[in-house]
Amino acid sequence: LELVESGGGLVQAGGSLRLSCAASGRTFSYYAMGWFRQAPGKEREFVAAISVSGLRTYYTDSVKGRFTISRDNAKNTVYLQMNSLKPEDTAVYYCAAASAAQSMGVISNINYWGKGTLVTVSS
Repeated sequence: LELVESGGGLVQAGGSLRLSCAASGRTFSYYAMGWFRQAPGKEREFVAAISVSGLRTYYTDSVKGRFTISRDNAKNTVYLQMNSLKPEDTAVYYCAAASAAQSMGVISNINYWGKGTLVTVSS
């Protein structure tokens, strides 16, 4: 499964961005999808995940109420809508695929990774 992220960029604090991740190569609808991020000098961390059906979503506490993950299985795409962005959200954001959404918080459970897209939030 090949994953290609897009939508990153520079935004002021309080602004919004929508990240997209286009999948190809295998059956997208077989996989739970998620987003991770890695800030400079820090470890990669889980941000959000969505089940195969799209009915279940999971978020890390720091983004709850601000970020929304969604997927369009017809378009083989997963999205991350990011609102009320903060400077501490600055990171490279990675798309990920795994067999189960509830296990995506553990990096070793990830089957596929994208190459990442940079999000920079200025204060």
